[in-house]
Amino acid sequence: MRTMAAWVGAGALVFGIVIGGVTAHIATAQPVAVQTCGSATPQLKTTLYFGGARPKGSVSELEWQLFLRDEVTSRFSNGMTVWDAEGQWRGPAGNIGHERTKVLLLVHPDTKEARRAIRAVIDRYRKAFEQESVLWETSHVCAAM
Repeated sequence: MRTMAAWVGAGALVFGIVIGGVTAHIATAQPVAVQTCGSATPQLKTTLYFGGARPKGSVSELEWQLFLRDEVTSRFSNGMTVWDAEGQWRGPAGNIGHERTKVLLLVHPDTKEARRAIRAVIDRYRKAFEQESVLWETSHVCAAM
């Protein structure tokens, strides 16, 4: 089987070709241009993944809605997107776990205040719902508002 993928690495466009389980990496000589936002605003897109299982039961929809109102909306009042998902992970003992998950997407300025607010949301969720962790991913985006 042969597949091909492209990604950006070290300032160059890199292609990976997989043939029979062997990957060959080929870098182009042309550096990838740095993306500018033009008339849009540079922002960060943060996605947080909140597990719904707890040691005794699960986080109810009412508890989640109250958490959104009290902890998230109070810090990110310009808006957010939330959706339901199914999470999966490998536990320390090697077993595969599954749980209902809420995914929260925020688009916000790249500021210390925003990062502190995200950390506060994560810390509050972990404490309130007995969670080991909340997955946090962030990327640079251009936003037209």
